[in-house]
Amino acid sequence: TAVGARDFLIATNFNLNTTSTRRANAIAFDVREKGRPMREGGSPVGKPMKDEKGEVIMQPGTLKATKAIGWFIDEYGIAQVSMNITDINVTPLHVAFDEVCRCAQNRGIRVTGTEIVGLIPKRTLLEAGTYFLKKQQRSTGIPEEDIIKIAIMSMGLDDLKPFNPREKVIEYLLEDADKTPKLIDLTVKEFANETSRESPAPGGGTISAYMGALGAALGTMVANLSSHKAGWDARWEEFSNWAEKGQKIQAELIILVDEDTEAFNRIMSAFGLPKGTDEEKAARSQAIQEATLFATEVPLHTMKASYKVFELCRAMAEEGNPNSVSDAGVGVLAARAAVLGAGLNVKINASGLKDKETAERLVAEANELIAKANGAEAEIMKIVEAKL
Repeated sequence: TAVGARDFLIATNFNLNTTSTRRANAIAFDVREKGRPMREGGSPVGKPMKDEKGEVIMQPGTLKATKAIGWFIDEYGIAQVSMNITDINVTPLHVAFDEVCRCAQNRGIRVTGTEIVGLIPKRTLLEAGTYFLKKQQRSTGIPEEDIIKIAIMSMGLDDLKPFNPREKVIEYLLEDADKTPKLIDLTVKEFANETSRESPAPGGGTISAYMGALGAALGTMVANLSSHKAGWDARWEEFSNWAEKGQKIQAELIILVDEDTEAFNRIMSAFGLPKGTDEEKAARSQAIQEATLFATEVPLHTMKASYKVFELCRAMAEEGNPNSVSDAGVGVLAARAAVLGAGLNVKINASGLKDKETAERLVAEANELIAKANGAEAEIMKIVEAKL
């Protein structure tokens, strides 16, 4: 779920290692867009300067789209810079954090952490975690949970009390409110057991999507190991970029794990529609055809997504950490199995389409991907075998 973040307001407090409200206010005036009044002689106690209209002349702060003030919080016994970021597209949270840290340091004060008031979009934490990882020259192609953990640690979001993303991030709250059971939430053992049961779903299409996701995960693992390999520091960003690509492919295929089972369930639901009248028969027939088309298109999507894994694993076999070349090879084998397995589902479901022109087009696409996957697997495995 993506939350639109246009002009999204974030309420946040930056914790200071001081009890001085005056010092906190000074930092707030340094950064807030409105800034502070310009005073005669540049003295903090000088008279405010006014323009020809008699209005106080303000010296703008360093952060656009922010409002801030300093205060003392009895509950924690510290002073804070309390800030509203009125548009995170203009000033992201991590930019505000770094700037408050800089201005505080100029005044001999340290920011010890950050308090988020209310909820926050996931994007804000992902942007922050990515920013701090890049500052460390560490790969950003890691799971979003790990990126968010970096954001929490870097900005001290748990300085005053535990910060639980499941309770503070809007998208996670929406996810948790959706009680629909998902295969991807099962443990590996539970997933295997569910597949083995006397029910046709999850079946080969779902497993193909999961194999593709695992192939992408292996290629991404090699990219991350290469990014952090001793002596390869100058290449960290090259491999980080590959890892990011791998994470996107993996995420795409993880969604298809449940989507393939949903496609099968749609067919079963369509077959269960009433057929007592001619109108009901026509509606049922149309629903079956629509569900069958969807159930053919989903594994074709899985094939296309899984095929992307070959480029990743080829690069890792050729350029990645040589100690992990076998992992790149297994990623290739998983990707081929995913493409061919999903291809079988395209063909068996396409056979149920009355629109034979569409069926032939989809099967032709599948056959082309199968041929390309077989060729790519053979080429890359030669590279892998030569390095073992």
